[in-house]
Amino acid sequence: MNTLFQREYFEHRHNGPDHSEINNMLETVRCASLDELIEQTVPENIRLKTGLNLPEPLSEHHFIKEFRKIASKNRLFQNYIGMGYYDSITPAVIQRNILENPGWYTAYTPYQAEISQGRLEALVNYQTMVMDLTGMEIANASLLDEATAAAEAMTLLRDTRKGIRKKGTRFFVSELCFPQTIDVLRTRAEYMGIELLIDHPDNLDVTDEKLFGVLLQHPDSNGAINDIRPVIESANEYQVGVAVAADLLSLALITPPGEMGADVVIGNTQRFGVPLGYGGPHAAYFATKDVFKRQVPGRIIGVSRDKEGNPAYRMALQTREQHIRREKATSNICTSQVLLAVMAGAYGVYHGPSGLRRVAKRIRALARLTELGLEKAGFAQVNEFYFDTLKIDVGSNDRKNQIREEAQRRKINLRYFEDAFVGVSFDQAKEPEDAAEIISLFSKIAGVSEPDTQQLMDMVDVDYPAAMARQSDFLTHEVFNSYHSEHEMLRYLKRLENRDISLTHSMISLGSCTMKLNATTEMLPVSWPELADIHPFAPDDQAEGYHQIIRELSDWLCEITGYDSMSMQPNSGAQGEYAGLLTIRSYLEAKGEQHRNVTIIPSSAHGTNPASAVMAGMKVVITKCDDQGNIDLEDLREKVAQYRENLAALMVTYPSTHGVFEEDIREVCDLIHENGGQVYMDGANMNAQVGVTSPAIVGADVCHLNLHKTFCIPHGGGGPGVGPIGAAAHLTPHLPGHFRLPGDNRAVAAAPYGSPGILGISYAYIRMMGARGLTNATKIAILNANYIKDRLKDHYKPLYVGKNGRVGHEMIIELRTFRQTTGIDAIDVAKRLMDYGYHAPTVSFPVPGTMMIEPTESENKAELDRFCDAMISIRSEIAQIEQGHWDKENNPLKNAPHTSRMVTDDDWKLPYSRKKAAFPLDWLRHNKFWPSVSRIDDVYGDRNLMCSCPSPEEYADEEAGV
Repeated sequence: MNTLFQREYFEHRHNGPDHSEINNMLETVRCASLDELIEQTVPENIRLKTGLNLPEPLSEHHFIKEFRKIASKNRLFQNYIGMGYYDSITPAVIQRNILENPGWYTAYTPYQAEISQGRLEALVNYQTMVMDLTGMEIANASLLDEATAAAEAMTLLRDTRKGIRKKGTRFFVSELCFPQTIDVLRTRAEYMGIELLIDHPDNLDVTDEKLFGVLLQHPDSNGAINDIRPVIESANEYQVGVAVAADLLSLALITPPGEMGADVVIGNTQRFGVPLGYGGPHAAYFATKDVFKRQVPGRIIGVSRDKEGNPAYRMALQTREQHIRREKATSNICTSQVLLAVMAGAYGVYHGPSGLRRVAKRIRALARLTELGLEKAGFAQVNEFYFDTLKIDVGSNDRKNQIREEAQRRKINLRYFEDAFVGVSFDQAKEPEDAAEIISLFSKIAGVSEPDTQQLMDMVDVDYPAAMARQSDFLTHEVFNSYHSEHEMLRYLKRLENRDISLTHSMISLGSCTMKLNATTEMLPVSWPELADIHPFAPDDQAEGYHQIIRELSDWLCEITGYDSMSMQPNSGAQGEYAGLLTIRSYLEAKGEQHRNVTIIPSSAHGTNPASAVMAGMKVVITKCDDQGNIDLEDLREKVAQYRENLAALMVTYPSTHGVFEEDIREVCDLIHENGGQVYMDGANMNAQVGVTSPAIVGADVCHLNLHKTFCIPHGGGGPGVGPIGAAAHLTPHLPGHFRLPGDNRAVAAAPYGSPGILGISYAYIRMMGARGLTNATKIAILNANYIKDRLKDHYKPLYVGKNGRVGHEMIIELRTFRQTTGIDAIDVAKRLMDYGYHAPTVSFPVPGTMMIEPTESENKAELDRFCDAMISIRSEIAQIEQGHWDKENNPLKNAPHTSRMVTDDDWKLPYSRKKAAFPLDWLRHNKFWPSVSRIDDVYGDRNLMCSCPSPEEYADEEAGV
């Protein structure tokens, strides 16, 4: 073909270095070609012998045209299914400026707080909103979904048992909880030694000394608002913990569980402006009493102060996190749903307390209007008190089927109970005309004329009895009462965005986290109504587009991994780990080998690995790593021999967490298989495998994939994530299940397919890159890492390399040697990098006191050089301290980061220039990111925990030492 007619390949937009830059970089690393570099890096016995078999790549323009046809196969019905999922209106100012804004969705988890102040403030808004609405004292910054939050509540109540409940093993779950929640609780309880008692709350026996906790749904799954206060009070009297799954929006009108004495309140914030997305991603909330703050799963954002005494936000109480507690952890929560929590919190800010009441009252009014109309048609509604959901007695299953057929004809989805009842749930997106349509539908089936809805509207009253109605104020802080016009909201969101560094500013070279390009074309379909507005429990024939996306993406991921099957249900990487281990356990049990419960994990593994193993009921055995960062084969053999009778699995990351392709990986996997175990691969480093090797070739039986890493779903400041698992044929029958899917396998997430709303991002990436583009991405990722290693090797020693002196797609550099001579450590380097406009690489993982750098394939040579120049400049600053030119405690690194306030202050007394502080390299004069606060006092923040929006008075109290 004449090259004039050739389409432009997306590969050239995704992969950073162009042809000439690649050649230049190859000279630096002393290789003649990319293939030669791969031969020197990846062991020959695990390299793919043939290329990937994937569809030919599409250009961005042609992909959008093709994907619109797929999305159009989804049919948009009016949804009244409810069950924890509701149509919601995303304010356009939030959709455009958060959901669709790379300044928000390309940011990293806010471990480096000084350059994450906007996101941290947004999360404090979210936490405050949750605390106020639930009536609780503390809330975290979100969890994966409501069902997971319920499971975490069960764990917290177990871990905080007291008195006669100290050895309790029973947890009561109301049968009126959502079925997906009960599904996940069954899974979680099985290997934690917890006996679930699933029954009606009327049958709760709080005197049972083995009972440690209770879960109630409020309003319940039928939509009824029951008086749960007596249950809570009796449980409190007998020291039984109480968790309540509550509809957060309903708490604008009814008494919050916290005011009734609940210990934990959990639920979902999806109806706070977050699209349905066929089940996710949505931010679950978790609120509890202050006394339980050290047992709260996930992340808590707190308020501290910086070096200048100014208030500053940070992640608080990080000693709770599983990356420190490892096998002692009770939760493996790592990814949360930050982007969605930010949206929900912004929704609360935009609406304020009066706006939320107005939305809630309108929803209740629509339900009440419909109830009046159905009464006129001769139908009984059985919920005496309700918020948004009616449960209608239709008399017989025949009539229920007639209603179903008529609803289908009118493109309406209702909830159909097993008996002769139909559910109708209202939401913010519905109008009085929609209520009239429901009344019309039922009237037609009853054979009666439709009532005049205009007359019925005048009869509607939404007030609850005084004992049930909320009496307390909420969202009283200034932030929820200031930004209700779009102009002010727009400016507020922009102010927050400007305080955060993201991929829109510079490379974020985090080892193990793969902060690669999230291409605009990949992101565009996320907001399309055909993908955003599908209920997860809608009939399958309304989601044919989604099923095609899931099926084809699964097939492509199977091709890439070498596996036979894929489950999309796990909605985070850690959830994928857990699901993979449950798959192994199920397989072993089916073989009659229930006794196999030992999982061997290398000492270098990410902390979620041992935490996931513990949650799956495994005994964790740690095996050593040698001086080169490889699994110590001799120690592994000893551990396998010692535990061979009970060996269930080995968890291994490949390339290793140290950034090296271990030469002996096949031997390691064979050793486990020969002794009756299975091999689980952590897919965190799949970015270095695609098209070059695969988990199946390596010898792993099951592997989770971080779609939010290798396959371009953005981090969103700490979530969303997707962690599907691929499995070999013998494990396929044991993959996760769901009450909405055939079979009875264990569910690990609330929705059948986890977070399908963002699967299109990975689908787009693979479809546009094709086999060649994906393979080249892997090769360039490895090239970029080796280029940085060779540019920095005379300044920072690489800690681990392969047998040919190569690193994989990431590397660890030694910084510990500076501490003794200069007092400088990895944290100081991280903070100083902020002055150069960079987010630090991964600090102190997997080796304390070091940095792990991963540049990804999306960065071009110019950006890699700017980063290297910054690191080399920092090394020269360390040399100044070594030579005695600067004091160990008063130098640019210890004082970093330098804010604009510091640099422009009339009183400058530091022993170096303002230019050295803020503009250490000339190019920073043209593109400067200013940290909004100086170095934050972490210890102060933990000692004075405040995780809600502080008032000016509270700041004054802090300064006064109150």
